[in-house]
Amino acid sequence: MMVRELGDLRRLRLLTGSILAVAAMFAACGAPLGRCAESQDPPRLSRADSFLGIHFDFHAGEDCREVGKNTTPEMVEKIIDLVHPDYLQIDCKGHPGVSSYPTKVGHPAPGFVGDPLRIWREVTARRGVGLFMHYSGVWDSNAVKEHPDWAAVGPDGAPGTKATSLFGPYVDRLLIPQLRELAGEYRVDGVWVDGDCWASVPDYGTASLKAFRDATGIQEVPKKPGDPHWFEFLQFQRQAFRNYVNHYILEVKQTNPSFQICSNWAFSDHMPEPVCVPVDFLSGDYSPQNSVNSARLSGRFLARQGKPWDLMAWSFSTQPERQQKTAVQLQREAAVVVALGGGFQAYHTQRRDGSVREEQMPTMAEVAKFCRARQSLCHHAEAVPQIALLMSTAAHYRSINGLFSRDNARIDGVLQALLESQQSVEVLAEHQLSGRMAQYPLIVVPEWPFLEPQFRNELVDYVKAGGNLLLVGPGAAALFASELDIVANGDAAASDAICVDLDGSTANSKGAFQSVKLGATAGEFGKMRSSKDPAAPVQPAASIAELGKGRIAATYFTFGQSYSESPSDEARNFLSRLVRRLFPDPLVEVTGSNGVDVCVARNHGKLLVNLVNTSGPHRTQGIIESIAPVGPLSVTIRQPAKPAKVTLEPAGQTLEFEYRDGAIRLTVPQIAIHEAIVIEG
Repeated sequence: MMVRELGDLRRLRLLTGSILAVAAMFAACGAPLGRCAESQDPPRLSRADSFLGIHFDFHAGEDCREVGKNTTPEMVEKIIDLVHPDYLQIDCKGHPGVSSYPTKVGHPAPGFVGDPLRIWREVTARRGVGLFMHYSGVWDSNAVKEHPDWAAVGPDGAPGTKATSLFGPYVDRLLIPQLRELAGEYRVDGVWVDGDCWASVPDYGTASLKAFRDATGIQEVPKKPGDPHWFEFLQFQRQAFRNYVNHYILEVKQTNPSFQICSNWAFSDHMPEPVCVPVDFLSGDYSPQNSVNSARLSGRFLARQGKPWDLMAWSFSTQPERQQKTAVQLQREAAVVVALGGGFQAYHTQRRDGSVREEQMPTMAEVAKFCRARQSLCHHAEAVPQIALLMSTAAHYRSINGLFSRDNARIDGVLQALLESQQSVEVLAEHQLSGRMAQYPLIVVPEWPFLEPQFRNELVDYVKAGGNLLLVGPGAAALFASELDIVANGDAAASDAICVDLDGSTANSKGAFQSVKLGATAGEFGKMRSSKDPAAPVQPAASIAELGKGRIAATYFTFGQSYSESPSDEARNFLSRLVRRLFPDPLVEVTGSNGVDVCVARNHGKLLVNLVNTSGPHRTQGIIESIAPVGPLSVTIRQPAKPAKVTLEPAGQTLEFEYRDGAIRLTVPQIAIHEAIVIEG
């Protein structure tokens, strides 16, 4: 697909995805980026300063008739004494829309024994522990059952059974009053609004369609992918969600300014765009399965969003059957997040009476001890720019047919291959890269078939000024055909497998490939052919061309989804060799195992080389009983002067090293789960 200008719908310019125009949303949202109303009532514990928490929920329903029966001060005290969390995050209203505390403004569960929320608040307040609520936002099955006019309407004209309308009275009649009740009557510290962006759906209700027609002038409303103006309709609905969140935050903060609000997964890889509403922190619960890879991607995106952030692990796996995870498994899932500078929490279910499964807390205590040992070292650390992997907002919103659903296979696979080649990688959207591309020695565009013209041209200028750009896949390569000095031979062809050769090795990659003719300035890198037809002509697998002071390269076969589904040493090595041609001297080189993630960061004036053991079958195995150490690892760290001290933390072990030719060289005997090399001076 060629780069193209958007249509002449001038009234939709804000809505049609111009990344540089997203900044204009800040004014529309009614609050500057990253700013909220000044608090007159400071919270007991700011989420920005929090590092470790526990999340409990049980999505109360009509079956819950004795809520609070076993919720005692002693139960809450025991959790705090055992785990020592900064905050507890507990259920108050789940997706069924039934409140698990005796609300006066919402729909309470059928029966209570006392007021369990007051017990949680009294104990946490006395112990200096934050208390946050799990509250289902857009998704409220009871609200739309009792008030069908509050529901989002489907294209068939029928009200839905889960999602409320972003244009209806739900937000003012229930959500805002209930959050004010929690903040004022119960004095809780904040809310983690679940089922919000990812539960939102296109709304065909009367108010929604009138607003769309008034804003755009489009009278024929699209109902499915492929209909005219489908993208514009989704963009309009996305803006409605931003307005909705901004509205409830500002309304609640008018009366309760210190109440801290997070909309779960907002401004994450679900919603990869600038933070344009005054949320206090960002958070999400990554996948209960394939959790390491889920945390790898989400954490890297959240890290550069300019807000306090944390990620939540599920304490259990649901496949092939529900089982609690082990301490070492959760420690590794935490390590992926902590190494990126974020906070960590883990999700444990509550019983149907709202009490906690205390038998699970000793495992959480082991995880907490592991995290606390790394808090002062890693929390709020900032990545050192090395490789930037583009999470394109413009392309993402064109590739999905929901409002904020995920379609991350193309970027997941490329990220995994880079990390498993021991590269230090950040995942960045256009707004995080624009204006600061020169900080990154290499930028990778992973199979995005669309880029906005202005951003595409900025990438070209970056290369001409000395940067290195790698385009993965035929779609991304087609956007830069002239700079690559290639001519496409027909359209990209689908193939079950493509053989890729380099230095005698062969890798198979499912997807599509593009036959190209290389110009005089383009150098071939590897060969490929369809495995279905051994007699088919051999094509260039990739190419590299000089452009100004820099270099631009591309692969002409898809890589990400294939590697995500079926990773192989051969495929990873092909990409790794191509990356090394473009970026031969990274700040840190680690050899000795492919099962270690490298995250280079700075904190407290020190350089950190985080090493996370990601070996083993974590992608496919639900429960991990043990993790074999990796090592020894040979490490080279390039820096202009000999350091004063090199240690392996958190143990404080002094590492012997050699310094010559502008580089530190040392050996790390082994990595159990996570350690960090700390360079001082």
